Amino acid sequence: MARVTKQAAAEPAADTHDVIRVHGARENNLQDVSVEIPKRRLTVFTGVSGSGKSSLVFGTIAAESQRLINETYSAFVQGFMPTMARPDVDVLEGLTTAIIVDQQRMGADSRSTVGTATDANAMLRILFSRLGEPRIGSPQAFSFNVASVSGSGAVTVQKGAATKAVKASFSRTGGMCPRCEGLGNVSDLDLSQLYDDSKSLNEGALTIPGYSIDGWYGRIFTGCGFFDPDKPIAKFTTKELHDLLYREPTKIKVDGINLTYEGLVPKIQKSMLSKDVDSLQPHIRAFVERVATFAVCPECEGTRLSEGARSSRIDGVSIADACRMQISDLAGWVRGITDPSVAPLLETLTGTLDSFAAIGLGYLSLERPSGTLSGGEAQRVKMVRQLGSALTDVTYVFDEPTTGLHPHDIANMNDLLRQLRDKGNTVLVVEHKPETIAIADHVVDLGPGAGTGGGRVCFEGSVDGLRASGTVTGRHFDDRARLKPTVRTSTSSLPIRGASQHNLKDVDVDVPLGILTVVTGVAGSGKSSLIHGSLPPGADVVSVDQAPIRGSRRSNPATWTGLLEPIRKAFAKANGVKPALFSANSEGACPACNGAGVIYTDLAMMAGVATTCVECEGRRFDDAVLDHLFGGKNIAEVLAMSVAEAEEFFGSGDAGIPAAHAILDRLADVGLGYLTLGQPLTTLSGGERQRLKLAVHMGGRGGTYVLDEPTTGLHLADVEHLLGLLDRLVDSGKSIIVIEHHQAVMAHADWIIDLGPGAGHDGGTVVFEGTPAELVADASTLTGRHLAAYVGS
Repeated sequence: MARVTKQAAAEPAADTHDVIRVHGARENNLQDVSVEIPKRRLTVFTGVSGSGKSSLVFGTIAAESQRLINETYSAFVQGFMPTMARPDVDVLEGLTTAIIVDQQRMGADSRSTVGTATDANAMLRILFSRLGEPRIGSPQAFSFNVASVSGSGAVTVQKGAATKAVKASFSRTGGMCPRCEGLGNVSDLDLSQLYDDSKSLNEGALTIPGYSIDGWYGRIFTGCGFFDPDKPIAKFTTKELHDLLYREPTKIKVDGINLTYEGLVPKIQKSMLSKDVDSLQPHIRAFVERVATFAVCPECEGTRLSEGARSSRIDGVSIADACRMQISDLAGWVRGITDPSVAPLLETLTGTLDSFAAIGLGYLSLERPSGTLSGGEAQRVKMVRQLGSALTDVTYVFDEPTTGLHPHDIANMNDLLRQLRDKGNTVLVVEHKPETIAIADHVVDLGPGAGTGGGRVCFEGSVDGLRASGTVTGRHFDDRARLKPTVRTSTSSLPIRGASQHNLKDVDVDVPLGILTVVTGVAGSGKSSLIHGSLPPGADVVSVDQAPIRGSRRSNPATWTGLLEPIRKAFAKANGVKPALFSANSEGACPACNGAGVIYTDLAMMAGVATTCVECEGRRFDDAVLDHLFGGKNIAEVLAMSVAEAEEFFGSGDAGIPAAHAILDRLADVGLGYLTLGQPLTTLSGGERQRLKLAVHMGGRGGTYVLDEPTTGLHLADVEHLLGLLDRLVDSGKSIIVIEHHQAVMAHADWIIDLGPGAGHDGGTVVFEGTPAELVADASTLTGRHLAAYVGS
């Protein structure tokens, strides 16, 4: 009997795997980190920006989980999947399937919308194909990405040994507007920006970047033979002008080389206008913005849909009307449809739309282009797909899910994280906000510093234990900013009159200058529309928005900020050689790795391998280049310096370079003193990238700076440093306008403009203007009540 009791009490072996065990993690700056993370719990990873949180959670745990899942597929299937290298870690045990919900911007493809990204559009198309009147066809008849096509002709059919020609025809009804091809807008070119018609081609008439008379394009246009290159364009005949601008692709021979000639307009549309504007080089982007005029498609009125798709309606509402509705309103409309034939579809669609509202995105519309979403909005849209999932025992990985959320919305986000955990999932969250850290079952605090000064586990345990731990996070966990006893007074103002962009309701407001102004309001209340979209033209404004930094693994802080330019020139002058020698992307590159520092080996269907170059030992430069010194250092040693070390090195003495020192000063000012000059941009955290961009823009000559949520990715301890920087800028004569949700920034403001009262069509009005103390005393707005609770009033 006793033996039976003992067997019943024994824990099944399968139930002993209750932790994710990491041992010896060395990814990026991690220094042999070993942790045990409890499964089916909510674990929050804290620490200063750059301490190694993302390296541990995303670069090690999530990356290895995804790699192992990919390896379960056949070698043939793996050949079509992105390859992933194994993280630098000794042991990883207890991993489960990882679903990553990060802040990477959603694809900026002009055909991608909130509806297409979440499958809500797909369900709406099915709904209209079943219930819409008049009936126009299958679900693809309501898709703006499917064109209507038809054709007929002979097809060859093989029957046994005989072949037979059979007449056949086909047609497909799509929902794409034929005029704008489903884009919602049409572009036209200002021909006067393409050429100077008073000049001939040989005199340099073409004003398009890269089309100089000495270049290859110039040789093609002057040697094509379709017009006289010595005749001014103004004197071209109608045919000659048509050939210059619109001629279809034609085979020609120039200097004995066979080429294809094409008119300027189709050539520019293919090479420049069809690409994402943000991906273009700055000078080409400026040309495109100057030459292209975009207007709403007059045929579909911006809906992207064909006339047939717009004509089919359910209760008087077309699919274009439905996609244009605010999602919270659309959910109510869908609930009003009671046809039992589509009941399962309606239930799923209603659940998806309700998830948008629960996650704080009820103010969006399904037609909103996904490329216009902020990082926080994009992350929450990705969450919509997970909330209704029946999966359990999954590891969900979140990167600062509270980014862009008003304090009022953070409580809803916390509830959603708890829901995912309570379904039996492991939830890992990288976060700085104390409101979210407070709900953790387990906390892992990394640090103590950033970069090489971090990468170690400083604390592991409960939230109460973190408070008493004495770590940087523990010491600052309960920090609360106080209202300033005195505030600055404005010297002048920027008037905004009749602002009506997006959800703004004819707003009139004066934005004060010469002080620190903070614009607040719940997500979707119209803050960005008011500041970024409505400031008067000609205002001396430098804007630092949330657009991501673009850069390859060859880009680093030195190249991206322009710091390397004066350094290369100083090296060249000191050694009597060309500046190009001191660029790892140019003549100075190591010939073995082409200046990458590592050699990437593609193993086809297996994960690729990156190995340190044995020739340059990862230094990226040719050995001969490293013989050239400046101030006793070679260029590789300079790029291995931290910002703080370089600031001292280039500050004075023989190695003093004022231009470089000024850039390094700004990098140190925004708290990036620990960053290595040659560290690849792809390894920087979100907070580091934001501050790097801030440092570059601070070097501008504008009198007014507009900052969009500068606390994104900042640790509690760093927010105080940021406030000091903003104070110094104001004291130096600058005007600072900050769009922000962080209460510490609100409390530190001289003036607050609060928008609301809600989001979407429930917002768009100014609900308060005044000092922080007046906002707290008023307590009539959501922001006022949360700020009052924060400062303890």
